[in-house]
Amino acid sequence: MPNEYPIRQAAELAGLTAEALRHYDRIGLVLPYRTDRQSGYRYYSDAEVIRLRTVRLLSCMGLPLRQIRTLLSLSGVEQIAGMLEEAERSADRKISELCDARARIRRARQHYLEKAALPRHPDSPWTERLPERVILLSATLHSPSVETLWNYHRHFYAQLGEDRRADFLFADTAGIYTAGTEEPRLFAVCTRYPAGAAPGEDGLLTLPAGPYLCADCREDEREAVRQALLRRAAEATGREPGFALQMIVLSGILQWEYRVQVYLGEPAG
Repeated sequence: MPNEYPIRQAAELAGLTAEALRHYDRIGLVLPYRTDRQSGYRYYSDAEVIRLRTVRLLSCMGLPLRQIRTLLSLSGVEQIAGMLEEAERSADRKISELCDARARIRRARQHYLEKAALPRHPDSPWTERLPERVILLSATLHSPSVETLWNYHRHFYAQLGEDRRADFLFADTAGIYTAGTEEPRLFAVCTRYPAGAAPGEDGLLTLPAGPYLCADCREDEREAVRQALLRRAAEATGREPGFALQMIVLSGILQWEYRVQVYLGEPAG
């Protein structure tokens, strides 16, 4: 006589809940080894526990119960191999989505940790020395949206075209570039770009290293803060700043703030 496990013990062995086992019984996915006629209690053998573990594994890979039932009913080796291959592809897609979600959550968490450690008021700008950066300006986008920020790399790669895609790699950083009276342009920060590219070629710009006047702000404040920093920079240096950046700081999964940066230039002499 095989081992028998009451429903809660079988669920624990399979890594599922008792309610999941009841549901699988109702839809005919995994039936108990036997059901007590008087009490109605369900009992499962080792064979059902193994089947339940298989269901859980396939569910984790993203397969719907309907497809799992079909897979478990197959006897042809080629059919089973084909469906398992599809399950593997589904798992790869899910892993990619989870990695992306984890990166966004980690970035948001880091933002809040930094904000808690170094609280700054929007009316109190600070000076920060930043390294040289190369950016690619968008040919069509002037400000961010949920759609463009969720996967803005796709926009810039599409702008480059397939034949030039391999020449570029972008950091997980974007912003808005403004210079004088020109229309603002969304940009991505490049970590790889063609060697020897001329300044301004195909929207590529090199931002100089040096001191930048910085301030944090919200969406509704960013233009006022940009203007205020431009005035402060002009007063401090005696000349009009050549450009300003509004770096997009992802402060949540679908939320963002800005860090305005105005280049001060190196002091003469």
